[in-house]
Amino acid sequence: MHKLFTAVGILAVSSLLALAPAAQAQQGGMSQQGMQAQKGERHPEIHRALHALERAKNDLEHAEHDFGGHRAQALQLVDQAIAQLHQALESAKK
Repeated sequence: MHKLFTAVGILAVSSLLALAPAAQAQQGGMSQQGMQAQKGERHPEIHRALHALERAKNDLEHAEHDFGGHRAQALQLVDQAIAQLHQALESAKK
């Protein structure tokens, strides 16, 4: 049980670290060419973080156990992180 939520926490933190392109290149081993291809998209780091959080949310929603309410709380926190990233994208439009 603790390992599941530790993994979710690590995923959430690593998703937020993906907001820094240099950190993403080092952690993910992304090539310089891959970084350049993604620069054409507006805010690719935030979009990658959103996709990672959506995958984490899907995994949590399909977990077999509730883990004493911790899974529900993790889902709420993932939803909050997703909402914050959507707000960041809206703010960037201004």
